[in-house]
Amino acid sequence: MSDQIKFIVDSLNKEPFKKNYNLITFDSLGPMQLLQVLNDVLAEIDPKQDVDIREEMPEQTAKRMLNLLGILKYKPPGNATDMSTFRQGLVIGSKPVIYPVLHWLLQRSNELKKRAYLARFLIKLEVPSEFLQDETVADTNKQYEELMEAFKTLHKECEQLKTSGFSTAEIRRDISAMEEEKDQLMKRVERLKKRVETVQNHQRMLKIARQLRVEKEREEFLAQQKQEQKNQLFHAVQRLQRVQNQLKSMRHAAADAKPESLMKRLEEEIKFNSYMVTEKFPKELESKKKELHFLQKVVSEPAMGHSDLLELETKVNEVNTEINQLIEKKMMRNEPIEGKLSLYRQQASIISRKKEAKAEELQETKEKLASLEREVLVKTNQTREFDGTEVLKGDEFKRYVSKLRSKSTVFKKKHQIIAEFKAEFGLLQRTEELLKQRQETIQHQLRTIEEKKGISGYSYTQEELERVSALKSEVDEMKGRTLDDMSEMVKKLNSLVSEKKSALAPVIKELRQLRQKCQELTQECDEKKAQYDSCAAGLESNRSKLEQEVRGLREECLQEESKYHYTNCMIKNLEVELRRATDEMKAYVSSDQQEKRKAIREQYTKNITEQENLGKKLREKQKAVRESHGPNMKQAKMWRDLEQLMECKKQCFLKQQSPASIGQVIQEGGEDRLVL
Repeated sequence: MSDQIKFIVDSLNKEPFKKNYNLITFDSLGPMQLLQVLNDVLAEIDPKQDVDIREEMPEQTAKRMLNLLGILKYKPPGNATDMSTFRQGLVIGSKPVIYPVLHWLLQRSNELKKRAYLARFLIKLEVPSEFLQDETVADTNKQYEELMEAFKTLHKECEQLKTSGFSTAEIRRDISAMEEEKDQLMKRVERLKKRVETVQNHQRMLKIARQLRVEKEREEFLAQQKQEQKNQLFHAVQRLQRVQNQLKSMRHAAADAKPESLMKRLEEEIKFNSYMVTEKFPKELESKKKELHFLQKVVSEPAMGHSDLLELETKVNEVNTEINQLIEKKMMRNEPIEGKLSLYRQQASIISRKKEAKAEELQETKEKLASLEREVLVKTNQTREFDGTEVLKGDEFKRYVSKLRSKSTVFKKKHQIIAEFKAEFGLLQRTEELLKQRQETIQHQLRTIEEKKGISGYSYTQEELERVSALKSEVDEMKGRTLDDMSEMVKKLNSLVSEKKSALAPVIKELRQLRQKCQELTQECDEKKAQYDSCAAGLESNRSKLEQEVRGLREECLQEESKYHYTNCMIKNLEVELRRATDEMKAYVSSDQQEKRKAIREQYTKNITEQENLGKKLREKQKAVRESHGPNMKQAKMWRDLEQLMECKKQCFLKQQSPASIGQVIQEGGEDRLVL
């Protein structure tokens, strides 16, 4: 109980309550003050509860608090008999009743805020069934339920967006950019409208352009549907081919294999699968879980500095040294039983590693086999697309070869027959040419004879007369046939018309009745349509009002949510700064010198003293340099003069040593004289 009260006091002293309680002052609060504290906590969760209980009846206060606790799903301890005591204790402000409620509310404040916010929109209003008989009330209730479902979906999407990592600043930037683009597009549209208005028949052209755009969109949609259907067909064909290949392989295996070999193969597959399921996959899953747990632990920990990394490195080095010492001790013992067991352990580990390696090799070979099968399937599909035939395998290929052999024999026979026909055709063509030549000679002889007799062209005119008479007889026959056909056709048409009239007479009567009914129904339809339009207008006005209310509520919701998130961010920033300040105070106040050295104050003071000492040294050095500056400059000038003098002497000595020197240098009494 004391821990519970301590937690309540600590929570009430923090933001946003700032009560400045301690254990004694909180325990000395009266029933009305406790109820006011409980009401303040409830008001923080639900702003509607922000009232002064002194201006409210105790029964109303208890009813309001019980209603909100029921919405928040608070379960008081005890059974049904304790519920009455709980209500009574809540009315009179009993501490054993209010303390657990405060502890529960303060522990789950963020979760309960969300629940109270959702309860404003998701608690359904119960409408009596007799009121639902009215159409307007029923429609409004239906719209209310639809809006509630829409709110649920929107709230889920909002939560997903919050957890997805999208920032409101980016969304606002995108919205502002889209609004700018919209304004630019509107300006461009206005300019284009002004240009188009000067063109003749611009309305018709705009209508045609609109129709063209609609048709293009429809064409794109149909092309997309066509592509999707092609993809679905391709996948279905692939699936069918895969299943057919599996069926062929299973039939081939069943035809060639014996029951013993099949059982042996199945046992091997079962052993391999059981090993993968019981040994390999659990180990991999366990390793992945450990890795995930480690990564989650790393992510949950705060960011580490350089000092923390140094501490961890020292700890790792210490643990490594301890491990090495333990290994050396174990090697110093060198117990024979342990040596034998280590040998067996080594052998077992080697065997297990080999087993794992073979299992991995088998898994890789299976994956390669599956990839090769997929490649074969792709190649077969490509060959089918090119020439429309499938690649044959096994028995089908043998049957295909035997069929080709039989066809080749038939082809040879047919080729021989064609060669015989070609030879016979050549003979007939030659005989035809000979007969034509004989006919030409006979015709020439006949024309010469006719010219001699004086009746040239007689044979030609006789042939023409015979041909014309034959054509005339054919035309007469055709005329007779066409007249007979036309008379029969007229008779058939008259009979068909009479039959259709007799058949359509009852249908025409029914059509007259149906026309009368159609007129009556159109009148009734117009009346119903007018009623529908009036009802729709009323519902549309109601819907617009509800939409405005919902829009206002959504704006309020967004404003409250933005305020809530802003306050949460500020609280987190202040908590981080407070944590840093408390860590600094702990490090500064602690008696441990190593901890003190880690304090930022100590580090800054140390840096300040070091910089002050360095400044003193530099000032002393500057003073020494200033004092020795004049003498040092004189000494430097003297050294430069000495250097010039020595250079001059060097030049003179070089000239003296040279054979083409002019004059003579005489040294007497420490003096040098030049005699020309």
